[in-house]
Amino acid sequence: MPTFSTASQQKLFTCHPELQLLFREVIKYFDCTIIEGFRNEADQNKAFAAGNSKLKWPHGKHNQSPSMAVDVAPYPIDWNNTKRMYWFGGFVLGIAQMLKNEGRMVYDVRYGGDWDGDKDITDQTFNDTVHFELVPKS
Repeated sequence: MPTFSTASQQKLFTCHPELQLLFREVIKYFDCTIIEGFRNEADQNKAFAAGNSKLKWPHGKHNQSPSMAVDVAPYPIDWNNTKRMYWFGGFVLGIAQMLKNEGRMVYDVRYGGDWDGDKDITDQTFNDTVHFELVPKS
């Protein structure tokens, strides 16, 4: 069974407990790495300047403590394999729904590969296939 590295565990620890629960469940079945949880002002503005975020500090879900967002990629990371990134995103969303159904999560999860949640990945204008965030219960 895959496990998180110390670095991934430290990043995940900066996230909301429900994100921690979710990815501790995901890692049991799918090897992945935590890229980033909480993002400070300098890192958020750097991500914005690089085009990796649409929001400046302090408006991103990564900018709260605990972080309401986490960036996670299947391991080993292959940035060119977008199909694998989307497959992983769907897997994570399935685990999140299972945890909600079991009453272990109360938040919905929004995926950066399908921002509007319509299950159509072709209508996105900004793809962030490693981004997962908690949103209020719908």
